[in-house]
Parts: sequence; C-alpha cells; structure tokens
Amino acid sequence: MVQGYIQLSHLLRHKVTHSNERPFKCSDCGSGFKRAADLRQHERIHTEERPFSCSHCTKTFRTSSNLRQHQRVHTGERPFTCSVCGKGFTQLSSLLKHKVTHTQERPFKCPDCGRGFKSSGELMSHKRFHTAEGLFTCSVCGKGFNRSSHLQTHQRVHTGERPFTCSACGKGFTQSSHLQNHKGFTQSSSLLRHNVTHTKERPFKCSD
Repeated sequence: MVQGYIQLSHLLRHKVTHSNERPFKCSDCGSGFKRAADLRQHERIHTEERPFSCSHCTKTFRTSSNLRQHQRVHTGERPFTCSVCGKGFTQLSSLLKHKVTHTQERPFKCPDCGRGFKSSGELMSHKRFHTAEGLFTCSVCGKGFNRSSHLQTHQRVHTGERPFTCSACGKGFTQSSHLQNHKGFTQSSSLLRHNVTHTKERPFKCSD
C-alpha cells in the first residue's frame, strides 16, 4: 500500500526515513538525525533542559514520552500486558524482557563460552566469571570476587562476624549453609543416640 501525504514537505520528511541520510546535525557533538524534532530532543542532553514536569511530583524530563512513562508510577497504569500470564508493565521493553521467561529462548549469548541467558542482567553476572580478577575486592587482603555477596561472606573471615547462630547450642557460623549442615548433623546424631535406647546394642566397648 502506497502512503499518501497532503503536503510535499511531509512526503520529503517521510522519504528521509527510507535512507541513511541524517541532515540535522548537532553543533555540540556532531551527531546526525533524520528529523529536526529528534535533533531538538538530543540537544537537551547538552543544555540539560527538562521542559516536561510531572504534576504529581517535582521530577522533570527531557521528552514528553519519558514524562508519560513516569506518570504511570503515580497512576498505576500498566498498558503493556503479557498475553500468557496477564501481568502488566509500564514499559514495552519490560514486557518483552518478561515474555522470555515463558519460553526456552535465551537470546543473550556469552561471547566467551556461548552460554545463553534470558536477560542482559544474567549475562552480565555470568561474564564476571570469565574475568581474571573479581569486580569486588576485599579492602583487607585484596582478594577479588565475582559477586558482592561472595565478598560479604569472605569479609567475615577478617571481622569474625558469625551472623547465623544455632538456636540449640548457640554456635555461630559465617554462612547459612554451614548452619544448615550443622543442624542436620546434630539432629542425626541425636536420633542415633535415641535409637540405641530401643535396642540392646552397646556399640562402644571398653578395651581395658
């Protein structure tokens, strides 16, 4: 279908979208744009102008579209709905990221090992394992870690903090997994000691 225009100027503006021509140049950084409106919007990055104000709070925005998107925080509007589970989102990009969770698709590929991930955030977390040094460094010994949670656990070696405490004996642990292992061990030991009372078994013999 051929699209028609009332004015020649409208047709000329439209034809630019079919080419790589970017006739509108930014005088500050030299970036080119296909439309004058896009250039004006870009120029606000340099001028820090934010002409669009939220009527609910004091926040201001460079574009009207950013303002409309922000106002959904106040109105609760979620116009982008998942067709699978019905969950609503304020942004189309958030919906697209969410929809991947309903499929086996993993479009974000690691350039080092080829492993796929459902979100860019998951990929960024994974890529830390390919770096020579961790992004999170201990200020005491300089050891590096790929995750902040791993650094936090490590730092307890230096501070002596043991935030996970056994309610039965009061013994403290640096990690919750260590506490769970301890609790499982004490419970099984108590069970074994109790089971002996129901038998004639005397497993511990005096050698003297």
